[in-house]
Amino acid sequence: MASSSGTSSGSSLLHNSGSEEDLQALLDQKKRKRMISNRESARRSRMRKQKQLDDLMAQVSQLRKESSHALSVLNLIAQRRSGVEAENSVLRAQAMELSNRLQALNEILNNLKSSSSSNSFHPRPEVFQAQFTDNLISPWNFSCTNQPITASEEIMFQ
Repeated sequence: MASSSGTSSGSSLLHNSGSEEDLQALLDQKKRKRMISNRESARRSRMRKQKQLDDLMAQVSQLRKESSHALSVLNLIAQRRSGVEAENSVLRAQAMELSNRLQALNEILNNLKSSSSSNSFHPRPEVFQAQFTDNLISPWNFSCTNQPITASEEIMFQ
C-alpha cells in the first residue's frame, strides 16, 4: 500500500505538474489575448477621440466663419441705421421748417382776409391788397425756397 500510494502520488505530481504547465500556458495565452484586446481597444478609443477632436476643430472653424460673417453684416446694418437716422433727423428738421413757413403764410393769408374785409370801403381793393401783400411779404425772402433746407446741429444730433 505504501508503494502504491507513493506511486500514485508520484504520478499525480507528474500529472499535476503537466496540468500546472498547461494551466500556466493557458493563463499566459489568455493574458496575451487580453493585452492584445486591450491594446486594440485603446487604439480604437484614441482614434475615436482624434475623430471627435477633428470634428470639433472643424466645427470651431465653421462657427468662427459664421461669427465673422454675422459681425460684418451687423456692422453694415449699424452703418445703414446711422445713415437712416441722420437722414431722418434732416427730414424732421425740414418738416419743422416747412411747418413753420406754412404757419407764417397762413397767418399772412388770415391778415389779408381780415384786412380786406375791414377795408371794403377802398375804391380799388385789388390795389390795396397788392400793396398790403407787398408790405407783408417783403420781409420774407422767398428766393430761399429753391434752396435745400438743412437741419441745425442741435436738431440733427438730438
